[in-house]
Amino acid sequence: MSTSPRPKSAFFINDPQGFWAVSKCAIEAVYGKGRKEQIAGLTDLYPHLICPANFDEHVPNLKSLEVIFSTWSMPRLTAAQIEKMPQLKAVFYAAGGTAYFRKPFMDKGIICCSGTEANAVPVAEFCLGQILLTAKGFFRNTAACATREGRINKPFVGRGCYGAKVSLLGNGAISRKLQELLAPFRLDVQVVPSRQMTAQKLEEVFETSYIVSNHLPDREDNKGLLNRAHFSRMPHGATFINTGRGGQVNEADMAAVLSERKDLTALLDVQDPEPPLEGSPLYTLPNVHMSSHIAGTYNDEYQRLADYMIEEFVRWRNNEPLRYRVTDDML
Repeated sequence: MSTSPRPKSAFFINDPQGFWAVSKCAIEAVYGKGRKEQIAGLTDLYPHLICPANFDEHVPNLKSLEVIFSTWSMPRLTAAQIEKMPQLKAVFYAAGGTAYFRKPFMDKGIICCSGTEANAVPVAEFCLGQILLTAKGFFRNTAACATREGRINKPFVGRGCYGAKVSLLGNGAISRKLQELLAPFRLDVQVVPSRQMTAQKLEEVFETSYIVSNHLPDREDNKGLLNRAHFSRMPHGATFINTGRGGQVNEADMAAVLSERKDLTALLDVQDPEPPLEGSPLYTLPNVHMSSHIAGTYNDEYQRLADYMIEEFVRWRNNEPLRYRVTDDML
């Protein structure tokens, strides 16, 4: 809990001119449209962005700092650096995964809150749209309707949004949000948590599902997990959606099956690598539809991340239960 009415805060960023230099600073992108001013009204905001290059210069003024706000490109601070901010109590990270920086903070009992749930919203919304369109046969139908011949030769029509089996691989933040969005529709939704992901279960899921949507966690043991044994089992007219990670799919196996079976469809917002290498069959297969990793947070959606963390800060300041705290059991 805060020890003062207006806790001292500061924005931390790895390099204001680095990753985001091609557009604008991550702080300006995420905390723009009045969010930075809102934080200035709620806290005693330090007037300088703190980054590795100027940390030592500013650290004498950060001894009473209680709160850090950040987003993508949060610096990896060492335990020794954190010790130089003895009043620090909480980090509010308006982005997703915290694995690369959180441990030294949590080891010292400093609260870390993440915008993972906010980051899950646009991906889940994107998948909802793709699932509903897939159930109607939109992607195969529109491809056929690109020519008059295709249009008059009874183009494909899907099963519809009533009873079709949709399997979600994984039960993380995106999958949980997608389950919530799918609830009003009369689809047969099956969730397969990663802890239940046996080889036999995966084969069964692909064999019995009209739509399979990948939301597996980004872990080494999931690389290349989805392969020919799964795609070849898909029922006639089925669709695979991937907004997880391209590396979780054996793309050569998937492409081989899709080249043999024109009835199947793949909607790939992620690939490995991104973009696929020149000459990849993913560019030429008519039943593959790729997008450029757009499902995640972009543009106006950035401010949702800041809003979640500002709301979380207010809960922390008021000593109320936190909704987005990263805990040991989550790690």
